[in-house]
Amino acid sequence: MKVIAVNGSPRADGNTAFALRAMADVLMEEGIETEFIQVGGLDIHGCVGCGYCRTSERNLCVFKDGIVDEAALKMREADGIILGAPTYYAGIPGTMKCFLDRVFYSSSNYFKFKVGTAVTAVRRAGGVDVVHQLMNYFNLSETVTPPSQYWTVIYGRTKGEAGQDAEGAQTVRKNARAMAWLIKIINASKASIPPPKDEPHVFTHFIR
Repeated sequence: MKVIAVNGSPRADGNTAFALRAMADVLMEEGIETEFIQVGGLDIHGCVGCGYCRTSERNLCVFKDGIVDEAALKMREADGIILGAPTYYAGIPGTMKCFLDRVFYSSSNYFKFKVGTAVTAVRRAGGVDVVHQLMNYFNLSETVTPPSQYWTVIYGRTKGEAGQDAEGAQTVRKNARAMAWLIKIINASKASIPPPKDEPHVFTHFIR
């Protein structure tokens, strides 16, 4: 069993990374491997909605800048996904947004009934908005999301301060433990319980 943890912070060893490592430690205790992918700080082109990935071989993106297709393929194969990002103006950093738009536009169908969760680091406020924005990608991909005791927000401004947020650290640990539990349940049930019956997606708009 394996989880992909995506770090959308340009500070590769900052407070977002602390939260992701804390979750990875719990997953390791539960027998689940974590692979980290560093996205923050890269130069990633945003999605242009061209639709190329809908018909291309393996549903890969038209832009060949490496990290997006590479990460998408790993995320498709994983049992679970963690999205981590700092809080920029109560939102996801631009690079992470570009990355997620492209990965999920090309790969949402592959993430159905996997387990996904998100975490953010913030100095003071706006973190709940970021968790909500990150979780939107999972909600629209029919991904199963684990609970915790509170929003998965960890507090700290400078490197290492997140380690002083005892409640935040506990919240992300409990979220990781619930994630491991869900992954094990889903894997154990595959031989005996089929996934929910699917039906064609009905698209409705209101322009007449």
